[in-house]
Amino acid sequence: MSEKERPLCGLKEKSQKAILIAGCLAMSYTQLTMSPATIQFARSFGATGLHVGILGALPTLMLFMQFVSALLVNHLNYRRRVWFWVSLLQRIIFLPLVAAILLIPNVTDQTWMWWLIAITAVNHALLHFTTPMWMSWMGDYLPHKGLNQYWGTRHLWMQWAGAVSLLAGAVCLSYGGFKIRQGFTILICCGAIFGVADILIFLKVEEPPVTRVPEPKLGKVLTAPFRNRQFRSFILYTCFWHFAAMVGAPFISFYLLDVIGMNVLQLMLLWTCSWVGGAIFAQRLGHLAERYGNRPILIFCTAFKSLNMIGLLLIPRDPNLAFWVMVPVFVIDAILNSGIAIANNGFMIKNSPSENRTMFIAAGTGVAGVVGGITSIVTGLILLQTSGWSLQIGNMAMDNFQVVFLVSLILRLIAAVLARMVREPESHATYKIVVQLIGVTPFRVLRFPVGLYRNYVSSDATVLVETAPSELDSTKETTSTKFE
Repeated sequence: MSEKERPLCGLKEKSQKAILIAGCLAMSYTQLTMSPATIQFARSFGATGLHVGILGALPTLMLFMQFVSALLVNHLNYRRRVWFWVSLLQRIIFLPLVAAILLIPNVTDQTWMWWLIAITAVNHALLHFTTPMWMSWMGDYLPHKGLNQYWGTRHLWMQWAGAVSLLAGAVCLSYGGFKIRQGFTILICCGAIFGVADILIFLKVEEPPVTRVPEPKLGKVLTAPFRNRQFRSFILYTCFWHFAAMVGAPFISFYLLDVIGMNVLQLMLLWTCSWVGGAIFAQRLGHLAERYGNRPILIFCTAFKSLNMIGLLLIPRDPNLAFWVMVPVFVIDAILNSGIAIANNGFMIKNSPSENRTMFIAAGTGVAGVVGGITSIVTGLILLQTSGWSLQIGNMAMDNFQVVFLVSLILRLIAAVLARMVREPESHATYKIVVQLIGVTPFRVLRFPVGLYRNYVSSDATVLVETAPSELDSTKETTSTKFE
């Protein structure tokens, strides 16, 4: 049995737990430093649609740093030292900014606004520089058999950590008696503690040596993912998906705060509910990705990702009513996000070669990130230029935000069709994911709800049984487009 075929349970139990706990700490760091409270913090400096568009673009626009990281890794024997120090700097990068804002009162709000954008850019640049290092490290360290199941379990606990962190942040901002600048500073300090603890854990996780490209010529290393037909199909899908999503996604919190009139507590509780939704189904989606492949998960989740845009188009203008309308929408959206995240990570790790893996991972996210970042900035500029504009369709008037959400909705539906282009030869048909998640076949409908209940409670057991090598060999099916 090769190293990659070795079951994941063969790993040292301490290492599995360490990677899982570190993921929870990292999620807490992310939610406290890059939460919806950041938009309210920016609004305290007079942020416009353009500023929000730039802030929304930076997480994806800075993904180009993954290519820089991938080139560097091909000249290293080990990644951990570089990863550790760059990650440490990234975890504390916001501390000087929030301290200066509190201690230097004579600086104009506009200046601080652009400093916030600049530091956010550096933060995401450092984060994306370290991401392919970490993922290639995990790709070399974690056996591929059972990887999606483990990824789903890790994602489950990370979602709960995100929910708890956001809830704590919401309580702090709403009931702590702090103004947004002081409250946000507290969130940043707490987040930095969690973030530093996260990277310290990995000092005890074993790192295999880097498998470098035999002849690391720049052109060959850079173009390898694009010359791989299977991986190229994934890159094309992610590029269009980021384009479709980033037309609307960066402006959701700003719209709910500025137009609908929600307060920070309502907004953060809304996102907390979404993380809970993601946590409920993350482990199950990991099982399904392991059992049926990453491609059908991508197709299924992308197909329903227009739901949040539909909700935003139909949302009532009363903030309290809008909150309760959007809770189930955000919960379902988070479940879909979990599926896409698990499938993306699983696809990149399983379909990238050990040599040059970092570049494959960078290509799988970096190009799409640049596309999404540019899209967000352009959309933010359009929103700024069309402020106060509305479009009359019959008896319904749509403001500029709603037009943007409508465009994003249409593009997301197209992305669902393009997801079928992703090549993963050993994956199954998408309808099997639908059956497993919804439990609907003609026979099950006749004996509903007994069949649906049995389908739900027996799913984990079936996954464990079907991972036996003999049964996998006898029941394996390849994807057939006619079933989708």
